[in-house]
Amino acid sequence: MHRIQVKCYGKTNPDATARYARKSVQSGGHKRSGAGDEAERDALIVKYAPLVKFLASRMAMRLPPSVSVDDLISAGIMGLLDAIEKFDPGKKVQFRTYAEFRIKGAILDELRSMDWIPRSIRKKIREMEQAVTSVEQKLGRPAEDREIAEVMGVDLDTYRDMLDKARGIDLLSFDEYVSSHKHSIEPKRPYKSLIQTGEDTVEHVMAQELKEVIADGIKALPKKDQMVVSLYYYNELTLKEIGKVMGLTESRISQIHTKAIIRLRTRLRSYSEM
Repeated sequence: MHRIQVKCYGKTNPDATARYARKSVQSGGHKRSGAGDEAERDALIVKYAPLVKFLASRMAMRLPPSVSVDDLISAGIMGLLDAIEKFDPGKKVQFRTYAEFRIKGAILDELRSMDWIPRSIRKKIREMEQAVTSVEQKLGRPAEDREIAEVMGVDLDTYRDMLDKARGIDLLSFDEYVSSHKHSIEPKRPYKSLIQTGEDTVEHVMAQELKEVIADGIKALPKKDQMVVSLYYYNELTLKEIGKVMGLTESRISQIHTKAIIRLRTRLRSYSEM
């Protein structure tokens, strides 16, 4: 990936951002096809550069300080350029919607390449998932924090500290791999590629089935968790804003959010192993 250093963009210098992006397009061999001339491209870059910064900054809020926001912005700019190059007005999709999808995808790709989640944290996340599954299968209802902590053999404060350290897991969680066909030996694919599948009948059925699994998983969450997920992903509030709405601290909202994602991960894992 060609990096674009856009620290000046923090002050929102549209002309400089456009120059950086245009230089990257030229050096990276990108070619426009039927999407207008260079002036139109520059205008789109200037218009949607703030969107890149917003999305990168929003993602960075759920990541440890070691992850550079500048790196995420650079990756997001590449996603914006990709969107400008490949956008097809004939698809009847608004450019902003398409660009947001490409920008987020580019940032997630960058995070995957960083492999920023330490192995020790990944291990704890798996332990939490196993504990959630164990409690909920036994009791037939959503597991409470103290019950999960008890199964893990830790006190409540230690468990919640683990949730704090697992912050940001949601960014890559839903790219967990599921089988393209449940009883085949074909390579596994990210669930998103199934949801965005084309016209293949089998994949279409699987995509619909997977959407239902996720929807059912959200409905099965405790009411407080459902509210956090809804306010965060549907209303696009920040964790701090959600805390004000619900009368809780930002840290507590972050813990609830992470716990909700872990619950949904267990649903997806169960689906993939069927």
